[in-house]
Amino acid sequence: MKLRKLALCAVLMGSVAMPAMAGKADDTLNWATDKEVAVLDPYFSVTRELVIMGHMGWDGLVLYNGETGEFDPLLATSWTWDGNTAIEFDLREGVVFHDGSAFDADDVVYTINFLADEANAVPAQSVVGWMKSATKLGQYKVRLELDEPFPNAFAYLSNEIMIMPEGLYDNAAVAADGTRDLSAVAPTGTGPYMVSDVKSGDHVLWEKNDAYFEGGPKGTPEIGKINFRTIKESNTQLAELMTGGLDWAWDVPKEQALRLEESGRVQVVNEKTLRISYMAFDVDGSSGQDYFTDQKVRAAVAHAINREAIAKELVGPASEVIHSACHPDQFGCTQDVAQYEYDPAKAKALLAEAGYPDGFEFDLYGYRQREFTEAVIGDLAAVGIRANLNWLQYRSLLGLVQDGKTPINHMTWGSSSIPDVAAITSHFFTGSSDDPAKDPRTAEALSRGDTSIDPEVRKEAYAEALGIISQELYWLPMFTYAKYYAFSNDLDFKPTSDEIPRLYEAKWK
Repeated sequence: MKLRKLALCAVLMGSVAMPAMAGKADDTLNWATDKEVAVLDPYFSVTRELVIMGHMGWDGLVLYNGETGEFDPLLATSWTWDGNTAIEFDLREGVVFHDGSAFDADDVVYTINFLADEANAVPAQSVVGWMKSATKLGQYKVRLELDEPFPNAFAYLSNEIMIMPEGLYDNAAVAADGTRDLSAVAPTGTGPYMVSDVKSGDHVLWEKNDAYFEGGPKGTPEIGKINFRTIKESNTQLAELMTGGLDWAWDVPKEQALRLEESGRVQVVNEKTLRISYMAFDVDGSSGQDYFTDQKVRAAVAHAINREAIAKELVGPASEVIHSACHPDQFGCTQDVAQYEYDPAKAKALLAEAGYPDGFEFDLYGYRQREFTEAVIGDLAAVGIRANLNWLQYRSLLGLVQDGKTPINHMTWGSSSIPDVAAITSHFFTGSSDDPAKDPRTAEALSRGDTSIDPEVRKEAYAEALGIISQELYWLPMFTYAKYYAFSNDLDFKPTSDEIPRLYEAKWK
Protein backbone atom coordinates (compact mmCIF):
# COMPACT_ATOMS: atom_id res chain seq x y z
CA MET A 1 0.00 0.00 0.00
CA LYS A 2 1.30 3.46 -0.85
CA LEU A 3 1.82 6.02 1.93
CA ARG A 4 -0.31 9.22 1.77
CA LYS A 5 -0.28 12.51 3.59
CA LEU A 6 -3.37 12.80 5.46
CA ALA A 7 -34.28 49.47 -7.57
CA LEU A 8 -32.04 47.13 -6.11
CA CYS A 9 -28.69 48.21 -7.57
CA ALA A 10 -28.28 51.37 -5.49
CA VAL A 11 -29.30 49.57 -2.33
CA LEU A 12 -26.89 46.75 -3.06
CA MET A 13 -23.96 49.03 -3.81
CA GLY A 14 -24.35 50.81 -0.52
CA SER A 15 -24.80 47.76 1.66
CA VAL A 16 -21.25 46.37 1.87
CA ALA A 17 -17.69 47.59 1.76
CA MET A 18 -15.18 46.32 -0.77
CA PRO A 19 -13.47 43.16 0.59
CA ALA A 20 -9.68 43.08 0.61
CA MET A 21 -9.31 39.96 -1.56
CA ALA A 22 -11.22 40.19 -4.80
CA GLY A 23 -11.04 39.20 -8.41
CA LYS A 24 -8.64 39.60 -11.25
CA ALA A 25 -6.22 41.88 -9.40
CA ASP A 26 -5.47 39.12 -6.89
CA ASP A 27 -5.91 36.29 -9.40
CA THR A 28 -8.66 34.91 -7.14
CA LEU A 29 -12.10 33.92 -8.40
CA ASN A 30 -14.50 34.48 -5.50
CA TRP A 31 -17.86 32.72 -5.58
CA ALA A 32 -20.54 32.22 -2.96
CA THR A 33 -23.80 30.51 -2.11
CA ASP A 34 -25.88 30.47 1.07
CA LYS A 35 -24.73 26.93 1.97
CA GLU A 36 -22.15 26.09 4.62
CA VAL A 37 -19.49 23.56 3.65
CA ALA A 38 -18.42 21.47 6.62
CA VAL A 39 -17.29 18.31 4.83
CA LEU A 40 -14.80 18.45 1.96
CA ASP A 41 -15.44 15.07 0.40
CA PRO A 42 -17.67 14.44 -2.62
CA TYR A 43 -18.85 11.11 -1.16
CA PHE A 44 -19.80 12.39 2.28
CA SER A 45 -21.46 15.65 1.32
CA VAL A 46 -24.18 15.63 -1.33
CA THR A 47 -24.67 19.39 -1.70
CA ARG A 48 -24.40 20.99 -5.12
CA GLU A 49 -21.45 23.02 -3.82
CA LEU A 50 -19.51 19.80 -3.23
CA VAL A 51 -20.47 18.53 -6.67
CA ILE A 52 -18.89 21.66 -8.17
CA MET A 53 -15.84 21.47 -5.92
CA GLY A 54 -15.62 17.73 -6.48
CA HIS A 55 -14.83 18.35 -10.14
CA MET A 56 -12.30 21.01 -9.16
CA GLY A 57 -10.34 18.82 -6.76
CA TRP A 58 -10.83 15.31 -8.09
CA ASP A 59 -11.03 13.49 -11.41
CA GLY A 60 -13.11 10.53 -12.49
CA LEU A 61 -12.31 7.96 -15.13
CA VAL A 62 -14.31 9.84 -17.77
CA LEU A 63 -15.89 13.28 -18.23
CA TYR A 64 -19.21 14.02 -19.93
CA ASN A 65 -18.98 16.30 -22.96
CA GLY A 66 -22.18 18.33 -23.15
CA GLU A 67 -21.46 19.48 -26.70
CA THR A 68 -21.00 16.01 -28.21
CA GLY A 69 -23.12 13.98 -25.78
CA GLU A 70 -20.20 11.57 -25.44
CA PHE A 71 -17.82 10.70 -22.62
CA ASP A 72 -14.24 11.91 -22.94
CA PRO A 73 -11.25 10.05 -21.47
CA LEU A 74 -10.07 11.58 -18.17
CA LEU A 75 -8.15 9.27 -15.80
CA ALA A 76 -8.99 6.47 -18.19
CA THR A 77 -7.66 6.68 -21.74
CA SER A 78 -9.82 3.95 -23.28
CA TRP A 79 -12.28 1.23 -22.32
CA THR A 80 -14.17 -1.78 -23.60
CA TRP A 81 -17.32 -3.51 -22.43
CA ASP A 82 -16.97 -7.22 -21.69
CA GLY A 83 -20.55 -8.41 -22.05
CA ASN A 84 -23.18 -6.37 -20.18
CA THR A 85 -21.71 -6.41 -16.68
CA ALA A 86 -18.00 -5.63 -16.92
CA ILE A 87 -15.85 -2.80 -18.29
CA GLU A 88 -12.07 -2.83 -18.70
CA PHE A 89 -10.23 0.50 -18.51
CA ASP A 90 -6.76 1.51 -19.63
CA LEU A 91 -5.52 4.29 -17.34
CA ARG A 92 -3.61 7.50 -17.93
CA GLU A 93 0.06 7.42 -16.97
CA GLY A 94 2.01 10.29 -15.42
CA VAL A 95 -0.80 11.59 -13.19
CA VAL A 96 -0.01 12.60 -9.60
CA PHE A 97 -2.18 13.27 -6.59
CA HIS A 98 -2.01 16.55 -4.73
CA ASP A 99 0.31 14.93 -2.15
CA GLY A 100 2.80 14.08 -4.90
CA SER A 101 2.15 10.34 -5.07
CA ALA A 102 1.63 8.65 -8.42
CA PHE A 103 -1.78 7.55 -9.68
CA ASP A 104 -2.28 4.01 -10.97
CA ALA A 105 -4.64 1.03 -10.92
CA ASP A 106 -4.34 0.53 -7.14
CA ASP A 107 -6.12 3.83 -6.56
CA VAL A 108 -9.02 2.98 -8.86
CA VAL A 109 -9.44 -0.48 -7.34
CA TYR A 110 -9.30 0.95 -3.81
CA THR A 111 -11.86 3.67 -4.56
CA ILE A 112 -14.39 1.42 -6.28
CA ASN A 113 -14.15 -1.40 -3.74
CA PHE A 114 -14.48 1.11 -0.90
CA LEU A 115 -17.63 2.59 -2.45
CA ALA A 116 -19.12 -0.81 -3.28
CA ASP A 117 -18.81 -2.02 0.31
CA GLU A 118 -22.02 -1.04 2.09
CA ALA A 119 -20.21 -1.28 5.42
CA ASN A 120 -18.44 1.97 4.56
CA ALA A 121 -21.83 3.72 4.60
CA VAL A 122 -21.35 6.15 1.74
CA PRO A 123 -24.49 8.32 2.10
CA ALA A 124 -25.67 8.25 -1.51
CA GLN A 125 -25.83 4.48 -2.00
CA SER A 126 -27.89 4.86 -5.18
CA VAL A 127 -24.92 6.66 -6.71
CA VAL A 128 -22.41 3.89 -5.95
CA GLY A 129 -24.52 0.78 -5.38
CA TRP A 130 -24.49 -0.37 -9.01
CA MET A 131 -20.78 -1.26 -8.78
CA LYS A 132 -19.87 -4.75 -7.57
CA SER A 133 -16.06 -4.64 -7.44
CA ALA A 134 -12.87 -3.74 -9.25
CA THR A 135 -9.74 -5.79 -9.90
CA LYS A 136 -6.27 -4.82 -11.05
CA LEU A 137 -5.20 -6.23 -14.42
CA GLY A 138 -1.93 -4.32 -14.60
CA GLN A 139 -0.34 -1.15 -13.25
CA TYR A 140 -2.52 0.92 -15.58
CA LYS A 141 -5.42 -1.41 -16.30
CA VAL A 142 -8.51 -2.27 -14.21
CA ARG A 143 -11.71 -4.27 -14.58
CA LEU A 144 -14.96 -2.93 -13.15
CA GLU A 145 -17.65 -5.52 -12.38
CA LEU A 146 -21.31 -4.44 -12.22
CA ASP A 147 -24.01 -6.06 -10.12
CA GLU A 148 -26.25 -6.22 -13.19
CA PRO A 149 -26.43 -4.55 -16.60
CA PHE A 150 -26.33 -0.79 -15.99
CA PRO A 151 -26.18 1.27 -19.18
CA ASN A 152 -25.97 4.49 -17.16
CA ALA A 153 -22.60 3.45 -15.75
CA PHE A 154 -20.62 6.08 -17.63
CA ALA A 155 -22.91 8.90 -16.57
CA TYR A 156 -22.23 8.02 -12.93
CA LEU A 157 -18.53 7.45 -13.56
CA SER A 158 -18.40 10.96 -15.00
CA ASN A 159 -20.52 12.89 -12.52
CA GLU A 160 -20.23 11.00 -9.26
CA ILE A 161 -17.26 8.62 -9.06
CA MET A 162 -14.11 10.55 -8.14
CA ILE A 163 -10.90 8.58 -7.70
CA MET A 164 -9.22 8.72 -4.28
CA PRO A 165 -5.69 7.66 -3.33
CA GLU A 166 -5.27 4.09 -2.19
CA GLY A 167 -5.74 3.85 1.59
CA LEU A 168 -7.12 7.40 1.95
CA TYR A 169 -9.86 6.45 4.40
CA ASP A 170 -7.95 3.76 6.30
CA ASN A 171 -6.59 6.10 8.98
CA ALA A 172 -9.81 7.99 9.59
CA ALA A 173 -10.49 9.00 13.19
CA VAL A 174 -12.54 6.53 15.23
CA ALA A 175 -15.47 7.91 17.20
CA ALA A 176 -16.47 6.79 20.70
CA ASP A 177 -19.03 4.39 19.26
CA GLY A 178 -16.35 2.68 17.20
CA THR A 179 -17.39 4.13 13.83
CA ARG A 180 -14.84 5.81 11.57
CA ASP A 181 -15.35 9.48 10.76
CA LEU A 182 -14.64 9.09 7.06
CA SER A 183 -15.90 12.59 6.31
CA ALA A 184 -13.00 14.20 8.20
CA VAL A 185 -10.20 12.80 6.04
CA ALA A 186 -7.98 15.44 4.43
CA PRO A 187 -9.06 16.03 0.80
CA THR A 188 -6.59 14.59 -1.73
CA GLY A 189 -7.34 14.25 -5.43
CA THR A 190 -5.75 14.61 -8.84
CA GLY A 191 -7.90 17.54 -9.98
CA PRO A 192 -6.90 20.91 -11.45
CA TYR A 193 -7.25 22.65 -8.06
CA MET A 194 -6.19 21.65 -4.54
CA VAL A 195 -7.42 22.80 -1.13
CA SER A 196 -5.13 25.30 0.58
CA ASP A 197 -7.30 26.69 3.39
CA VAL A 198 -10.64 25.86 5.01
CA LYS A 199 -12.74 27.54 7.66
CA SER A 200 -15.86 25.49 8.31
CA GLY A 201 -19.01 27.42 7.52
CA ASP A 202 -17.04 30.37 6.14
CA HIS A 203 -14.80 29.60 3.16
CA VAL A 204 -12.83 27.01 1.19
CA LEU A 205 -9.78 28.30 -0.69
CA TRP A 206 -8.46 26.32 -3.65
CA GLU A 207 -5.13 26.87 -5.40
CA LYS A 208 -4.18 25.97 -8.95
CA ASN A 209 -2.54 22.56 -9.30
CA ASP A 210 0.57 23.37 -11.30
CA ALA A 211 1.29 19.64 -11.67
CA TYR A 212 -2.04 18.92 -13.36
CA PHE A 213 -1.60 16.75 -16.42
CA GLU A 214 -1.90 18.23 -19.90
CA GLY A 215 -4.06 17.06 -22.76
CA GLY A 216 -7.14 16.07 -20.74
CA PRO A 217 -10.71 17.26 -21.25
CA LYS A 218 -10.55 19.64 -18.28
CA GLY A 219 -7.68 21.55 -19.84
CA THR A 220 -5.11 23.13 -17.55
CA PRO A 221 -6.17 25.63 -14.88
CA GLU A 222 -5.44 29.31 -15.50
CA ILE A 223 -6.80 31.24 -12.51
CA GLY A 224 -4.46 31.06 -9.52
CA LYS A 225 -7.03 30.69 -6.74
CA ILE A 226 -10.75 29.91 -6.45
CA ASN A 227 -12.35 30.89 -3.15
CA PHE A 228 -15.76 29.61 -2.08
CA ARG A 229 -17.51 31.74 0.54
CA THR A 230 -20.68 31.17 2.52
CA ILE A 231 -22.87 34.29 2.35
CA LYS A 232 -26.30 33.64 3.82
CA GLU A 233 -28.14 36.70 2.51
CA SER A 234 -28.77 36.84 -1.23
CA ASN A 235 -28.80 40.65 -1.17
CA THR A 236 -25.32 40.62 0.35
CA GLN A 237 -24.12 38.25 -2.37
CA LEU A 238 -25.45 40.54 -5.07
CA ALA A 239 -24.05 43.63 -3.37
CA GLU A 240 -20.59 42.06 -3.36
CA LEU A 241 -20.99 41.20 -7.03
CA MET A 242 -21.71 44.86 -7.74
CA THR A 243 -18.74 46.11 -5.71
CA GLY A 244 -16.23 43.49 -6.82
CA GLY A 245 -16.12 41.39 -3.65
CA LEU A 246 -17.53 38.42 -5.56
CA ASP A 247 -16.82 37.35 -9.10
CA TRP A 248 -19.48 34.68 -9.60
CA ALA A 249 -22.92 33.70 -8.30
CA TRP A 250 -25.80 31.63 -9.57
CA ASP A 251 -29.48 30.97 -8.92
CA VAL A 252 -30.04 34.71 -8.90
CA PRO A 253 -33.78 35.55 -8.80
CA LYS A 254 -35.01 36.72 -12.19
CA GLU A 255 -36.00 40.25 -11.18
CA GLN A 256 -32.66 40.86 -9.47
CA ALA A 257 -30.75 39.30 -12.37
CA LEU A 258 -32.39 41.65 -14.85
CA ARG A 259 -31.56 44.66 -12.68
CA LEU A 260 -27.98 43.52 -12.37
CA GLU A 261 -27.83 43.18 -16.13
CA GLU A 262 -29.20 46.68 -16.61
CA SER A 263 -26.43 48.07 -14.39
CA GLY A 264 -23.76 46.85 -16.81
CA ARG A 265 -21.45 46.08 -13.88
CA VAL A 266 -21.68 42.29 -14.28
CA GLN A 267 -22.47 39.72 -16.95
CA VAL A 268 -25.82 37.93 -16.63
CA VAL A 269 -26.67 34.67 -18.41
CA ASN A 270 -29.79 32.52 -18.26
CA GLU A 271 -28.87 28.87 -18.87
CA LYS A 272 -31.03 25.76 -18.96
CA THR A 273 -30.52 23.00 -16.42
CA LEU A 274 -31.39 19.30 -16.27
CA ARG A 275 -34.06 20.01 -13.64
CA ILE A 276 -37.68 19.79 -14.76
CA SER A 277 -41.02 20.76 -13.25
CA TYR A 278 -43.90 18.30 -13.27
CA MET A 279 -47.33 17.72 -11.77
CA ALA A 280 -48.17 14.20 -10.59
CA PHE A 281 -51.78 13.04 -10.25
CA ASP A 282 -53.44 10.75 -7.73
CA VAL A 283 -54.70 8.27 -10.31
CA ASP A 284 -56.03 5.68 -7.87
CA GLY A 285 -57.94 7.91 -5.43
CA SER A 286 -55.73 7.07 -2.45
CA SER A 287 -55.70 10.73 -1.33
CA GLY A 288 -59.44 10.68 -0.65
CA GLN A 289 -60.14 13.08 -3.53
CA ASP A 290 -60.94 10.93 -6.53
CA TYR A 291 -61.32 13.60 -9.24
CA PHE A 292 -58.06 12.68 -10.92
CA THR A 293 -58.83 8.99 -11.31
CA ASP A 294 -60.57 10.10 -14.53
CA GLN A 295 -58.17 10.69 -17.42
CA LYS A 296 -60.52 13.33 -18.83
CA VAL A 297 -60.12 15.40 -15.67
CA ARG A 298 -56.36 15.03 -15.83
CA ALA A 299 -56.50 16.16 -19.46
CA ALA A 300 -58.65 19.14 -18.46
CA VAL A 301 -55.97 20.19 -16.00
CA ALA A 302 -53.31 19.82 -18.69
CA HIS A 303 -55.20 21.96 -21.20
CA ALA A 304 -55.99 24.60 -18.57
CA ILE A 305 -52.37 25.48 -17.71
CA ASN A 306 -50.43 27.95 -19.83
CA ARG A 307 -47.04 26.28 -19.43
CA GLU A 308 -45.44 28.41 -22.14
CA ALA A 309 -46.26 31.62 -20.28
CA ILE A 310 -44.90 30.27 -16.99
CA ALA A 311 -41.68 29.09 -18.65
CA LYS A 312 -40.90 32.29 -20.51
CA GLU A 313 -42.32 34.92 -18.19
CA LEU A 314 -41.40 33.45 -14.81
CA VAL A 315 -38.57 30.96 -15.27
CA GLY A 316 -36.42 32.56 -17.95
CA PRO A 317 -35.72 32.56 -21.70
CA ALA A 318 -33.72 29.30 -21.53
CA SER A 319 -36.73 27.42 -20.12
CA GLU A 320 -38.89 25.35 -22.46
CA VAL A 321 -42.19 23.48 -22.24
CA ILE A 322 -41.82 19.69 -22.15
CA HIS A 323 -44.24 16.93 -23.02
CA SER A 324 -42.48 13.77 -21.81
CA ALA A 325 -41.63 12.67 -18.28
CA CYS A 326 -37.95 13.50 -18.75
CA HIS A 327 -35.62 16.28 -19.87
CA PRO A 328 -35.22 16.74 -23.65
CA ASP A 329 -31.42 16.67 -23.28
CA GLN A 330 -31.44 13.23 -21.67
CA PHE A 331 -30.67 10.13 -23.68
CA GLY A 332 -33.90 8.40 -24.76
CA CYS A 333 -36.17 11.35 -24.00
CA THR A 334 -38.42 11.51 -27.03
CA GLN A 335 -41.00 14.30 -27.18
CA ASP A 336 -43.00 12.34 -29.76
CA VAL A 337 -45.83 11.58 -27.32
CA ALA A 338 -49.39 12.75 -26.72
CA GLN A 339 -49.31 16.50 -26.10
CA TYR A 340 -51.75 18.78 -24.32
CA GLU A 341 -51.66 22.35 -25.58
CA TYR A 342 -53.03 25.31 -23.67
CA ASP A 343 -56.74 25.38 -24.51
CA PRO A 344 -59.10 26.58 -21.71
CA ALA A 345 -62.20 25.96 -23.81
CA LYS A 346 -61.22 22.34 -24.32
CA ALA A 347 -60.47 22.05 -20.60
CA LYS A 348 -64.00 23.20 -19.75
CA ALA A 349 -65.52 20.80 -22.27
CA LEU A 350 -63.59 17.87 -20.80
CA LEU A 351 -64.72 18.81 -17.30
CA ALA A 352 -68.33 18.80 -18.46
CA GLU A 353 -67.89 15.41 -20.11
CA ALA A 354 -66.43 14.06 -16.86
CA GLY A 355 -69.47 15.30 -14.90
CA TYR A 356 -68.00 18.53 -13.48
CA PRO A 357 -69.55 21.35 -15.55
CA ASP A 358 -69.11 23.75 -12.63
CA GLY A 359 -65.63 22.52 -11.76
CA PHE A 360 -64.60 21.36 -8.28
CA GLU A 361 -62.33 22.17 -5.36
CA PHE A 362 -59.24 20.15 -4.42
CA ASP A 363 -55.90 20.27 -2.57
CA LEU A 364 -52.72 21.04 -4.46
CA TYR A 365 -49.29 20.53 -2.86
CA GLY A 366 -46.00 22.25 -3.68
CA TYR A 367 -42.63 23.17 -2.21
CA ARG A 368 -40.45 25.10 -4.67
CA GLN A 369 -40.81 28.49 -6.42
CA ARG A 370 -44.22 29.36 -5.06
CA GLU A 371 -44.85 31.90 -7.82
CA PHE A 372 -44.79 29.09 -10.40
CA THR A 373 -47.41 27.08 -8.49
CA GLU A 374 -49.54 30.17 -7.92
CA ALA A 375 -49.56 30.79 -11.68
CA VAL A 376 -50.85 27.23 -12.14
CA ILE A 377 -53.58 27.87 -9.56
CA GLY A 378 -54.67 30.99 -11.43
CA ASP A 379 -54.96 29.12 -14.73
CA LEU A 380 -56.96 26.31 -13.12
CA ALA A 381 -59.33 28.76 -11.45
CA ALA A 382 -60.12 30.26 -14.85
CA VAL A 383 -61.77 26.97 -15.91
CA GLY A 384 -63.48 26.32 -12.56
CA ILE A 385 -60.90 24.05 -10.90
CA ARG A 386 -60.29 25.63 -7.51
CA ALA A 387 -57.07 24.65 -5.78
CA ASN A 388 -56.33 24.95 -2.06
CA LEU A 389 -52.57 25.39 -1.84
CA ASN A 390 -50.64 23.34 0.71
CA TRP A 391 -47.06 24.66 0.85
CA LEU A 392 -44.56 22.40 2.62
CA GLN A 393 -40.86 21.71 3.03
CA TYR A 394 -39.60 19.14 0.55
CA ARG A 395 -39.04 16.32 3.02
CA SER A 396 -42.48 16.72 4.56
CA LEU A 397 -44.13 16.81 1.16
CA LEU A 398 -42.17 13.80 -0.10
CA GLY A 399 -43.53 11.67 2.72
CA LEU A 400 -47.12 12.60 1.82
CA VAL A 401 -46.47 11.93 -1.86
CA GLN A 402 -45.00 8.51 -1.18
CA ASP A 403 -47.97 7.68 1.08
CA GLY A 404 -50.36 8.60 -1.75
CA LYS A 405 -52.01 11.45 0.15
CA THR A 406 -51.67 14.27 -2.40
CA PRO A 407 -54.38 14.73 -5.09
CA ILE A 408 -51.86 16.73 -7.18
CA ASN A 409 -48.28 17.53 -6.27
CA HIS A 410 -46.23 20.11 -8.13
CA MET A 411 -42.64 18.92 -7.88
CA THR A 412 -39.23 19.11 -9.54
CA TRP A 413 -36.45 16.63 -10.33
CA GLY A 414 -32.83 17.30 -11.21
CA SER A 415 -31.71 13.74 -12.11
CA SER A 416 -28.41 14.31 -10.25
CA SER A 417 -27.32 15.97 -13.52
CA ILE A 418 -27.34 12.51 -15.19
CA PRO A 419 -28.15 12.96 -18.92
CA ASP A 420 -30.21 9.79 -19.24
CA VAL A 421 -33.89 8.84 -18.98
CA ALA A 422 -32.95 6.13 -16.49
CA ALA A 423 -32.16 8.87 -13.96
CA ILE A 424 -35.74 10.16 -13.96
CA THR A 425 -38.42 8.08 -15.72
CA SER A 426 -37.05 4.82 -14.36
CA HIS A 427 -37.01 6.32 -10.89
CA PHE A 428 -40.67 7.32 -10.97
CA PHE A 429 -42.43 4.65 -13.03
CA THR A 430 -41.06 1.25 -12.04
CA GLY A 431 -43.39 0.52 -9.13
CA SER A 432 -41.65 2.25 -6.20
CA SER A 433 -43.33 4.46 -3.62
CA ASP A 434 -42.56 7.42 -5.93
CA ASP A 435 -44.62 5.86 -8.74
CA PRO A 436 -48.10 7.49 -8.90
CA ALA A 437 -49.57 4.83 -11.19
CA LYS A 438 -47.67 1.55 -10.70
CA ASP A 439 -48.51 0.55 -14.24
CA PRO A 440 -46.82 -2.80 -15.03
CA ARG A 441 -46.51 -1.75 -18.68
CA THR A 442 -44.20 1.17 -17.89
CA ALA A 443 -42.22 -0.90 -15.39
CA GLU A 444 -41.62 -3.65 -17.96
CA ALA A 445 -40.62 -1.27 -20.75
CA LEU A 446 -38.29 0.69 -18.52
CA SER A 447 -36.70 -2.49 -17.24
CA ARG A 448 -35.87 -3.43 -20.82
CA GLY A 449 -34.23 -0.06 -21.36
CA ASP A 450 -32.39 -0.11 -18.06
CA THR A 451 -30.81 -3.53 -18.58
CA SER A 452 -29.52 -3.20 -22.13
CA ILE A 453 -26.37 -1.49 -23.36
CA ASP A 454 -27.72 -1.39 -26.93
CA PRO A 455 -28.71 2.27 -27.56
CA GLU A 456 -31.45 1.39 -30.05
CA VAL A 457 -33.05 -1.14 -27.71
CA ARG A 458 -32.98 1.44 -24.95
CA LYS A 459 -34.51 4.20 -27.09
CA GLU A 460 -37.34 1.94 -28.22
CA ALA A 461 -38.12 0.76 -24.69
CA TYR A 462 -38.06 4.26 -23.23
CA ALA A 463 -40.24 5.62 -26.02
CA GLU A 464 -42.82 2.95 -25.22
CA ALA A 465 -42.87 3.84 -21.53
CA LEU A 466 -42.97 7.60 -22.15
CA GLY A 467 -45.84 7.14 -24.59
CA ILE A 468 -47.91 5.30 -21.99
CA ILE A 469 -47.20 7.88 -19.29
CA SER A 470 -48.24 10.73 -21.57
CA GLN A 471 -51.32 9.01 -23.01
CA GLU A 472 -52.58 8.13 -19.54
CA LEU A 473 -51.39 11.46 -18.10
CA TYR A 474 -49.93 10.01 -14.93
CA TRP A 475 -47.73 13.12 -14.95
CA LEU A 476 -48.15 16.48 -16.59
CA PRO A 477 -44.57 17.46 -17.51
CA MET A 478 -44.34 21.24 -17.21
CA PHE A 479 -41.09 22.90 -18.24
CA THR A 480 -37.33 22.80 -17.87
CA TYR A 481 -35.76 24.92 -15.19
CA ALA A 482 -33.22 27.61 -15.98
CA LYS A 483 -30.75 29.42 -13.74
CA TYR A 484 -29.56 32.99 -13.85
CA TYR A 485 -25.79 33.33 -13.48
CA ALA A 486 -24.16 36.65 -12.66
CA PHE A 487 -20.41 37.11 -12.88
CA SER A 488 -17.67 39.69 -13.23
CA ASN A 489 -17.09 41.49 -16.51
CA ASP A 490 -13.45 40.42 -16.10
CA LEU A 491 -14.35 36.72 -16.10
CA ASP A 492 -14.49 34.41 -19.12
CA PHE A 493 -16.99 31.74 -18.02
CA LYS A 494 -19.49 29.60 -19.93
CA PRO A 495 -22.43 28.03 -18.07
CA THR A 496 -23.41 24.44 -18.88
CA SER A 497 -26.82 22.81 -18.83
CA ASP A 498 -25.93 20.05 -16.35
CA GLU A 499 -25.71 22.42 -13.33
CA ILE A 500 -22.06 21.54 -12.79
CA PRO A 501 -20.31 24.86 -13.46
CA ARG A 502 -16.80 24.27 -14.81
CA LEU A 503 -15.09 26.87 -12.66
CA TYR A 504 -11.81 25.10 -13.34
CA GLU A 505 -12.17 26.19 -16.99
CA ALA A 506 -12.72 29.87 -16.16
CA LYS A 507 -10.08 32.47 -16.99
CA TRP A 508 -9.66 36.20 -16.84
CA LYS A 509 -10.27 38.30 -19.91
